[in-house]
Amino acid sequence: MSESIAPPHEPGGHALRSAARAQAIVGGGVLLIAGAMAAGALQIPANAGYGGVGPNFLPWLVAAVLALCGGFLVWEALSGGFRSMDEPSGDARANKQAFVWVSAGLLLNAALIGTVGFIVSCTLCYLLAVQGLRRAAGQPAAASVRTWAVDAATGALISAPVFWAFTQFLAINLPGLTKTGWL
Repeated sequence: MSESIAPPHEPGGHALRSAARAQAIVGGGVLLIAGAMAAGALQIPANAGYGGVGPNFLPWLVAAVLALCGGFLVWEALSGGFRSMDEPSGDARANKQAFVWVSAGLLLNAALIGTVGFIVSCTLCYLLAVQGLRRAAGQPAAASVRTWAVDAATGALISAPVFWAFTQFLAINLPGLTKTGWL
């Protein structure tokens, strides 16, 4: 008998069914998101652009992959649940300080992107988010100047090529610091 449909009178039977039900609900949620993406993709014109690919190609691709993943998640949950799941890691309670650091990074990114440009705002977002994660992990070097400098450089090395890929190669306008399109 499958673990997910064990009778309630068996040890752990109810807990296993409850977990499988929750897992199926997550899969169903992914399927709903896929449906919403597909509905949104229907609203985008299908005019073929460069290379025969229209602007609705990527939303359809994402919707299809999400539907595939959601279907797999539901099937996995209904056929016995996620069998090789490790025990949850981390603290039993949320780390509010880490949440504040990550939230500050996201909010400052949104607030400053039009003023200081994509590269600087995304670098700041990365820097603050990584600081929150480092502090949540209890890394003693999180507060050191060297760690801040390395994290800022890493954020810039990630955000600058993304900015250039969008603005220079894909011709998608992102807020820049200068009018040259390179910063």
